[in-house]
This record gives sequence, structure tokens and C-alpha cells, in this order.
Amino acid sequence: MTTAAERKHMSAVAALGCAVCRRMGYEGTPAELHHPRRGTGMGQRASNMDVLPLCPQHHRGNTGVHGLGTKGFSKYWGFDEADLLDDVKKLIQK
Repeated sequence: MTTAAERKHMSAVAALGCAVCRRMGYEGTPAELHHPRRGTGMGQRASNMDVLPLCPQHHRGNTGVHGLGTKGFSKYWGFDEADLLDDVKKLIQK
């Protein structure tokens, strides 16, 4: 069950736009929320407070985290989900 605080946080994260597009200089791209699996068991999602905003292409597309897999995503883009989560946390704190 999602708490009110989690819903508020997830809404603020989604409003940032895609974190990958932002790194490429395209701010405000509509985003879906991605739950990284790093540090969680198989089949478990990250906390709702540790979500990433990703556009459909960078979430589910051929160059996205689900399309490339986490290792392939990191190799392709030169940064990983943890780097993007750091970006998001810095932007949310502003």
C-alpha cells in the first residue's frame, strides 16, 4: 500500500521528466516511474521513495533499462541507475 508521502514524492519525481533525457539536455520529457532492483532481492522492487523518472524509450525501449538490462544500460549510457537516483535526489532537495 502506498502512503500519502510516497504518492507525493512519486508525483514530484515524475514531474522532473526523464532522468536520461535530462542528462542529454532535454528537460521535461514525460516520464514513467522505474523501481530499480539494486540492493533488493529477486522479484522485489525498490522503495517508492527510490524511484526514477524515465520516458518510455529509456524505461522499456531498446535503449532503456528493461530493453538493455541493468548491465547493458550502464555500459551503453556510461552511467547507471544509482547515478540517476543521485541526480533525482539532488533535484528533489532543491
